[in-house]
Amino acid sequence: VQLQASGGGPVQAGGSLRPSCACSKRTCSNNAMNWFRQAPGKEREFVASISWNGGSTYYGDSVKGRSAISRDNAKDTVYLQMNSLKPEDTAVYYCAVNRKATGWGLIGSWGQGTQVTVSS
Repeated sequence: VQLQASGGGPVQAGGSLRPSCACSKRTCSNNAMNWFRQAPGKEREFVASISWNGGSTYYGDSVKGRSAISRDNAKDTVYLQMNSLKPEDTAVYYCAVNRKATGWGLIGSWGQGTQVTVSS
């Protein structure tokens, strides 16, 4: 499975971004898709997860209420809408495909990451 993340970039505090992650050749449509992030000097952190059919979503406490994960299986793409961004949201955001239809504990493959930089 190949995952290609894009859509990060610089943004001012309070702004929005919508990174996306494309799977190769319909290899993710039966699997949960997830976003993690890693800031410099910190451990990788869970951000959001969406089940295979989009019926269930989960969020990490740091983004809950400000973010929305969604997916379009026809396009093999998952999105992370992030609003009200804060400087502490600055990190490399990674998408990952889970080995099961729901959850984020059994990651099969990681994408290469997209940088999000929030300035105050």
